[in-house]
Amino acid sequence: MAGTNLTREEAQERARLLTVDSYAVELDLSGAQDGGTFSSRTTVRFDAAQEGAATFIDLVAPTVHEVVLNGTALDPAEVFADSRIALPGLAAGANELLVVADCAYTNTGEGLHRFVDPVDKQTYLYTQFEVPDARRVFASFEQPDLKAAFTFTVTAPAGWTVISNSPTPEPTEDGVWKFAPTPRISTYITALIAGPYTSVHSSWEDGSGRSVPLGIYCRPSLAEYLDAEAIFAVTRQGFDWFEEKFDFPYPFAKYDQLFVPEFNAGAMENAGAVTIRDQYVFRSKVTNAAYEVRAETILHELAHMWFGDLVTMEWWNDLWLNESFATYTSIACQAHAPGSAWPHAWTTFANSMKTWAYRQDQLPSTHPIMAEIKDLDDVLVNFDGITYAKGASVLKQLVAYVGMDQFFAGVQAYFKAHAWGNTRLSDLLGALEEKSGRDLKTWSKAWLETAGINVLRPEIAVGADGVITSFSVRQEAPDLPAGAKGEAVLRPHRIAIGAYDLREGKLVRTNRIELDVDGEVTEVPQLAGARRPDVILLNDDDLSYAKVRLDEQSLAVVRDHLGDFTESLPRALVWAAAWDMTRDGELAARDYLELVLHGVAKETDIGVVQSLHRQVKLALDLYTDPAWRESGLTRWTEATLEHFLAATPGSDHQLAWGRAFATTARTSEQLDILAGLLDGTVSYEGLAVDTDLRWSLLTRLAATGRAGEDEIAAELTRDPTSAGEQHAAAARAARPTAENKADVWASVVDDDKLPNAVQEAVIGGFVQSDQRELLAPYTQRYFAEVKRVWETRSHEMAQQIVVGLYPALQVSQATLDATDAWLDRAEPVPALRRLVVESRAGVERALRAQKVDAAAAR
Repeated sequence: MAGTNLTREEAQERARLLTVDSYAVELDLSGAQDGGTFSSRTTVRFDAAQEGAATFIDLVAPTVHEVVLNGTALDPAEVFADSRIALPGLAAGANELLVVADCAYTNTGEGLHRFVDPVDKQTYLYTQFEVPDARRVFASFEQPDLKAAFTFTVTAPAGWTVISNSPTPEPTEDGVWKFAPTPRISTYITALIAGPYTSVHSSWEDGSGRSVPLGIYCRPSLAEYLDAEAIFAVTRQGFDWFEEKFDFPYPFAKYDQLFVPEFNAGAMENAGAVTIRDQYVFRSKVTNAAYEVRAETILHELAHMWFGDLVTMEWWNDLWLNESFATYTSIACQAHAPGSAWPHAWTTFANSMKTWAYRQDQLPSTHPIMAEIKDLDDVLVNFDGITYAKGASVLKQLVAYVGMDQFFAGVQAYFKAHAWGNTRLSDLLGALEEKSGRDLKTWSKAWLETAGINVLRPEIAVGADGVITSFSVRQEAPDLPAGAKGEAVLRPHRIAIGAYDLREGKLVRTNRIELDVDGEVTEVPQLAGARRPDVILLNDDDLSYAKVRLDEQSLAVVRDHLGDFTESLPRALVWAAAWDMTRDGELAARDYLELVLHGVAKETDIGVVQSLHRQVKLALDLYTDPAWRESGLTRWTEATLEHFLAATPGSDHQLAWGRAFATTARTSEQLDILAGLLDGTVSYEGLAVDTDLRWSLLTRLAATGRAGEDEIAAELTRDPTSAGEQHAAAARAARPTAENKADVWASVVDDDKLPNAVQEAVIGGFVQSDQRELLAPYTQRYFAEVKRVWETRSHEMAQQIVVGLYPALQVSQATLDATDAWLDRAEPVPALRRLVVESRAGVERALRAQKVDAAAAR
């Protein structure tokens, strides 16, 4: 089923009753090569506050053999049900519990994930426990505020390496690995990674003689691609910067980073043993933007060692204390650390993560940064753009408001006061208030405890002589989407206003004013009496979190000169504003396409270029008038080919434009180019047609009917790796026949045998934007099956299907009606309802945008 629930009230009562001392966990993984189940033996020592009280411990297991509480055997048949073991008659003070069970390996990326590498046929294991999945491996009190010390003992096959939170010991002759106890940590950040992994080791030195061992692990089949020194360099940069800013030593005995297969997320902050998706071990050439994203992920997880692992939220409503801070500090490190390779990291943030936040904040499921989390089902769908990107944006504004030194002084006090403990929002605000000297309660209420997004617009009066006579910033609070909780509010903003003038064809900033904006209208007398600049940009430097709009004259200038800003950040901000206007129906999708085509050639930031590629394709697929869509796609595809051919050979831009062309090629002549690149009859100077690019070309050819099973099988023979298997699955799912689509649907919806990564690839291949008619019959099938899927699959697997197979391409009132009818009759649980309602909102937005685009043609 899609998760076994725990309410906040249950967690509070259990925390009131219990103090957990330690876990001793013994796992026998000697049969991992065969799969199935493994033996789990857990001894928990804890104190109870009340004689005779009853509670429960969590466990997801096929079989429980023994439950022994304070020396008394309990009948598993009586006390184990619904993933809980009842614990009656506790002793006041010390208690000891023994649970012996058979737990199951998974192929879903939850609990103890088991993967067999098709290259060497060896088994590789890793755990993923956030939010509630330590209980799939050992009996545990599964909530973040019941911290304890963990001692793991693991029996593993000969030739394996076992890694956990504590330093890796030498195994005994019979393959037993006994780890030292951890510090007091939460269950969800414990970890075990086991298998014949290969590794590279180094250390970080702090300059005073202190050393932290560093390790990087991956499967042997990826070892040739592992750029360990580049990863170590980013890691050391993070250690240097975080230790200085946090003024608290790295809190664990070592720091391992493990690149693992079929990982659902980007990475996970297990204490001292971070797991990272192994797609970040790049098998083929990628642009610098990919290295920047990987570096942010590495730094994000390292920041978690303090934010989240050392100091942990008491309950999941303060998840942002983990994720927003890790996001903000990782990007700040990239932007400000001496010698960083990514000093323009805030440009990437503004044009990618922040657009994610804006999109999430306009859905019916919008929520405050400090969300109301009633139970585990709530938090499982709450790892979203608000928790990560909006929270980080708000922290960036807070830094602008109180000053960076004062902000980090508060953070330092917070760590010193709460090390190894659990906290609430009030704990952090108290530390920040003390060090900054500012009252943050009003700020917190406005920014952390309310939902929605504000819009900032300039209001300008200019005399006949071109001099500004008055200037103000108008703030709007659009109504929250229908169904959202709460009310829209106006907020205080710390922003900069940039004045830009065209000089020798370049838009150069000639003035900058930083001020506080509050209420509906804020006068800006500093600009009165000055000559009106060519472009006025609100929220310059991206200090605040708000949608911004340009006045008519500024918009007219940037239509012709968007690529002429001398700095990348103002370009990114204007690009983001244009995209937001397109999504909001204030700019027709066809006009957005023209804006991009006019300015993208001058865009030097490769991350921004790749974001524009994705956004233009999305606009053409969903936001254009269907009657004009093919014309727009034709124009875009021709442009991608032109830019690809014009790009400097071997450059990031050549690769990015080549990939953009490969995903949208449509005419026979264009598809001939893809086929030629694949078979070697066509080549371009500087373009390496390597493994991953070959799969991109082949998948597009398969989706257009130009390649079939023979070609896919031959390519898989060339690339017989797990990544190759996933690419082949996507290419097969993309083939445009009714029979194939029916088989693919059945493999995902009717069967449950696909591993998580393969299922994700199959869904991605199944949904092709130029196969709308072929996919139309699956709207009805989706609503007939989605509730059953949710109730019978694990959370991760169910969510892939619920979101990935929703008929988002069927942009029509009929789709909205079908969704509403299902919501009325199915009575889905809140988590499932949220996912479907979010998808519905995308169709509703697309319908509005299509009407605007159609009107623009008249």
